[in-house]
Amino acid sequence: MEQKLLIYNTLTRQKERFQPLNAPNVGMYVCGPTVYGDPHLGHARPAITFDILFRYLKHLGYKVRYVRNITDVGHLEHDADEGDDKIAKKARLEQLEPMEIAQHYTRRYHQAMDALGVLPPSIEPHATAHIIEQEELVKQIMDNGFAYESNGSIYFDIEAYNKKHHYGILSGRSLENIKDESRSLAGVGEKHNQADFALWKKAQPEHIMRWPSPWSDGFPGWHCECTAMGRKYLGSQFDIHGGGLDLVFPHHECEIAQAVAAQGEPMVKYWMHNNMITINGKKMGKSYNNFITLEQFFTGDHPLLSQAFSPMTIRFFILSAHYRSTVDFSDEALIASQKGLEKLMNAIGDLDRIVPSDSCDAETERVVKGLRQRCYDAMNDDLATQLVIAALFEACTVVNRLVDHKGTICADCLDELRDTMHLFAIDLLGLHPEHSAGNDAREKAFGAVVDMVLDLRAKAKAAKDWATSDHIRDELARLGFEVKDTKDGAVWKL
Repeated sequence: MEQKLLIYNTLTRQKERFQPLNAPNVGMYVCGPTVYGDPHLGHARPAITFDILFRYLKHLGYKVRYVRNITDVGHLEHDADEGDDKIAKKARLEQLEPMEIAQHYTRRYHQAMDALGVLPPSIEPHATAHIIEQEELVKQIMDNGFAYESNGSIYFDIEAYNKKHHYGILSGRSLENIKDESRSLAGVGEKHNQADFALWKKAQPEHIMRWPSPWSDGFPGWHCECTAMGRKYLGSQFDIHGGGLDLVFPHHECEIAQAVAAQGEPMVKYWMHNNMITINGKKMGKSYNNFITLEQFFTGDHPLLSQAFSPMTIRFFILSAHYRSTVDFSDEALIASQKGLEKLMNAIGDLDRIVPSDSCDAETERVVKGLRQRCYDAMNDDLATQLVIAALFEACTVVNRLVDHKGTICADCLDELRDTMHLFAIDLLGLHPEHSAGNDAREKAFGAVVDMVLDLRAKAKAAKDWATSDHIRDELARLGFEVKDTKDGAVWKL
C-alpha cells in the first residue's frame, strides 16, 4: 500500500503532503554541529529526528541524498558579526591549532552519534573545505545588487533585498521588527543597516583562520556555508532543509535570503525544525551553561543524574515525544524511558518463545491485524514517533499475555506481529537491545550459568526439595534477577 507522508512545513506553517521535486530522488540538508565542544543532548535531538526521516524515506522507496554539514569556521561567539570564531577561541585557550580542535570534537560527535544509532549521512561536508563555493555565492549576491563592501567585509543588504522579496518569510517577522531586535548588536558601524548580516568578514590581525578573497583576507559569514554546500551537493532546488527550531532566525532566514538573492528563486521546498530540549523550562545549550554532554549521560557523571543512562535510553527518551514538541529533561523521565525501552526490547525478545496455535483469540487478532497500519498512520502524520511507541506498547501487552499462556495466536499472525515490531522498533525507530560492554561471548557464558542454576532449581522442585528451590529463587532475586515460572519452564531477566 502506498503511504502518504505528511510533514509540517515551517515555511507555510501547515502539514503538507510530501511530494519530492524529482521523485524517486530526495535531497535533504540538515544543519550539523559547530565542533568546538563535546556533543550534548541538544545535538542528539536533531540528529535522531532527521535520522528517523532518513530511515523512513528510504523505507518508502525514495533514493535519499542526505547532507549534514560540519561547521568548523565562521560561527562567531554570539552569532553576531563581531567577536571570536568559536573554534579559534577554543584553540587559543588550549594552545592548539583550530583544526586540531575541529578534528577532535568532530570525532567525539561521530562516536556519540554511532552510540545513539544515528546513521551516517550520505555526505558530510566541512565549511573549511568549501571556501571557494562560499566566495562564489557572495560574488553572485553582490553582482545582483543585494550586498555591499565595507572596510574589506561584505554585508547582505536587507533593505535592498526587501524591496523585491520578503526578508522574514520563514520566521514571520517584519523588517521593522528585525531592525528593532538588531539595535543592540555590536559592529553596526560598518553596516548600512543594523540588521544587515555578514557574508564575508575581514580578519583582524589576531584572527587565526583566514583565506584570501577579492575583498580581503578573511573568512565567510556563518550563514553562507549551508547555502553554498546545499547548492553544491543537492542543486539549486532541493526538497528538505532541517535543523533545530533555534535556527529559524537568523540562520535559516538568512539562508533563504542568500539563495533568492543569488539565484532569483528559493532553494528549499520543505523546511523542517525540531523543538528544543529544556531543563526547568529553559533551553539546554552551551550558551546557557546548563547542558549535559552525552558522555555524562552515558557515565552518569553529572549532579542532575542519579545513574548512567545508555545511548538507547537517550534515543527512546527523544522519540517518546513528537519532534515538534518541547521535551523537558528530568532524571525521572529518563528512568521512565529506561523502563519503557526494556519493556519493548523484552517483548521483541519474547516473540521467539511463543508457540503458535491453530487460531487467535479475539483481542490478539484485533491488535495484531491493526498494528502495522496504526504504526504507518503515525509515521505518515509528520513522524509521530510517540504514537508508534504507544502502538508497540499495546503489542507488548499482547506478547506478555501469550508468553503467560493467557491468549493464543496463529502462525500467520505471529509472523505478522514479529515482522511489524521489528520493522518499526528496530529498522525505523532505530532501537535495539543493548549489550553490556558489547561482549557477546561473556553474555552467552553469563546466561548459560544462570540457566544452569535454574536447571538445578527445577531438579530440586521435581524432587520436592522446596527449601533448595526457594533458596535459589530468593538468592537470584537478591542479586537482581526476576524469575518467572511458566508452563514451559522458568524464565529470567536481570
